[in-house]
Amino acid sequence: MNLRRLCLAVLFAALPSVLAHAQASPTATRQIDLSAFGGVTGVETGLAGARNLSFAAGADIGFEPIHGVRPVVEVRGYYPMDGGHLVSQKSILGGLRAEFMLNHRLHPYGNFLFGRGEMDYGSNFPPFNGYTYIDTTTNIYSPGGGVDYDLTPHFSVKLDAQFQYWRGYSPTPSGNIWNKMGTVGVVYHFGWRNR
Repeated sequence: MNLRRLCLAVLFAALPSVLAHAQASPTATRQIDLSAFGGVTGVETGLAGARNLSFAAGADIGFEPIHGVRPVVEVRGYYPMDGGHLVSQKSILGGLRAEFMLNHRLHPYGNFLFGRGEMDYGSNFPPFNGYTYIDTTTNIYSPGGGVDYDLTPHFSVKLDAQFQYWRGYSPTPSGNIWNKMGTVGVVYHFGWRNR
């Protein structure tokens, strides 16, 4: 009976210390990164050699790395600053990214995004199969990748490359197009990232 009381007394004496350590450890090791980015994107539209110069912007929420890979949820959009003379493309996408934690400054990644896009055709766009195209809206699938390089705890430089598969409703024989995009930008981290 006395041994049981002694064990309970030791347990109750140690319990606050154990609970404090249990609560402090996950908070200290949690690595959540909320960030936003903006940049300039060169776009090869996939239609008759047309090109756009676009503004890119987005936001990311990165979670605790698993075996050196950080899962990230990403949202981004593109809006043409110069839509070229044939077609301008704008889009909004969201999806998942895998960021590889090679060291504290260099973060290469691969992503897969899905969203919607709109193509606006200029007055110079020729009729296709007897139809004059004004604009089309369709689903987009976008695999890609890039690298973020940390300059300071809050600022990074972004180099990003994406392919976009515009499915259906395009003035091509298949109705589909692939475009290519390259972005140079700046990332701002809001301060939750453990470094």
